[in-house]
Amino acid sequence: MKVVEPGQNRKIAALRFNFHVHFLFGGNMKKEYFDKVFQYAKKAESIGEVPIGAIIVKNDEIIGIGYNKKERKKSIVEHAELIAIKQAEKKIDNWRLNDCDIYVSLDPCPMCASAIKQARIKNVYSALNNSDPNNLNIITKIFEKDSTNPKVNFESNLSPEKAKEILSSFFEKQRNI
Repeated sequence: MKVVEPGQNRKIAALRFNFHVHFLFGGNMKKEYFDKVFQYAKKAESIGEVPIGAIIVKNDEIIGIGYNKKERKKSIVEHAELIAIKQAEKKIDNWRLNDCDIYVSLDPCPMCASAIKQARIKNVYSALNNSDPNNLNIITKIFEKDSTNPKVNFESNLSPEKAKEILSSFFEKQRNI
């Protein structure tokens, strides 16, 4: 398997390589968790929100769920990931979500990526990469190890067809309103 194609960005190549290694050698990501993420994304859609869902898992138990509520709550911080983090913190009575994984239907924004890192979440599994190429560069940098927090493992584009279907359907309906 070629790791870097001619003219290909090394960071993108590394993400693709990690994706292939993960599936060839059996990483910890569980496909059934994406089914739950998509259920919550559809719940967001049902209330008129951009359909983004997130769940946090620890020891094979879902301890936090979230879906977008920005419009409903009229608050910029009501992102699926942040809602799931708050719920998980409450469930385990600790803001440190060590050894937890978060599954999201779309790559996190920089605000959510920072919260994920601060919460000490170990792995981020995203169904679809964000269409903004700068987003990947920013969140990849955020997820790197720093002097305070460990590196966050990040895998993207793990279930793109379903995520694209949900998002495309939502935005098509919005254009027709």
